[in-house]
Amino acid sequence: MSLLQIERLGIAFGGLRAVHDVSFSVEPGEIVSVIGPNGAGKTTLFNMISGVYRPGSGKVRLKGEDVTGMEPYLLAKRGMSRTFQNLQIFQNMTVLENAMAGFHLQERGPVLADLLNLPSSRKRTHMAEEGARALLTRVGLDRAADREAGNLSYGSLKRLEIARALAMNPAVLLLDEPAAGCNAVETEEIDHLIAEVAKSGVAILLVEHDMKMVMRISNHIVVLDHGEKIAEGPPEAVSRNPAVIAAYLGTEAADADR
Repeated sequence: MSLLQIERLGIAFGGLRAVHDVSFSVEPGEIVSVIGPNGAGKTTLFNMISGVYRPGSGKVRLKGEDVTGMEPYLLAKRGMSRTFQNLQIFQNMTVLENAMAGFHLQERGPVLADLLNLPSSRKRTHMAEEGARALLTRVGLDRAADREAGNLSYGSLKRLEIARALAMNPAVLLLDEPAAGCNAVETEEIDHLIAEVAKSGVAILLVEHDMKMVMRISNHIVVLDHGEKIAEGPPEAVSRNPAVIAAYLGTEAADADR
């Protein structure tokens, strides 16, 4: 059974069909990338899958359960985590505190225990700190744990956001342009991190404009154009698909495939 199944998903805004009849699945440990030109419906699709938008049609199934239109916090409890195209980092908090936030969202306790700083609350905080430090080591930010997040490079902030998403212990991780705005070195670091996360068994759904990165790390690619799926398959097949080349990839696909 696929961890994530998208079945004929669609939505319209004011009569404008933004996404129509899109279906695909993501298996454990698989990296599936959604690509397409600007306005193709990629982020809208992500928003429907992650509960930001309620689909007008179709189904989203997580571990076999129908979770269509479910609130994001409920999806998180069921094993879906997401990053956003625009950074959602607490700039004035430390790197460690940002990573710990993901654990606190996952393991919230009684408010009174936190207010009174009871042993149960201190234990949860200690466990969150231990888990956060382990994740920072995993993403290569352990030496920056005590730095203010706003002082990190853009690429490091992207890795920090992935670390916080991993704190939710997801079975499915949605990454919305994780390399956007990064230089070549930062992109390579994120590339390796995503591959490492997938090897641990997490199913990854990725939206990314960096075609070289997409072709390099993806197991499967879904191509959207004007809200509809025009192709899907392994990178080699997609890069040679005439409809894909005409709609989006052009000569960039050939360059990435060399």
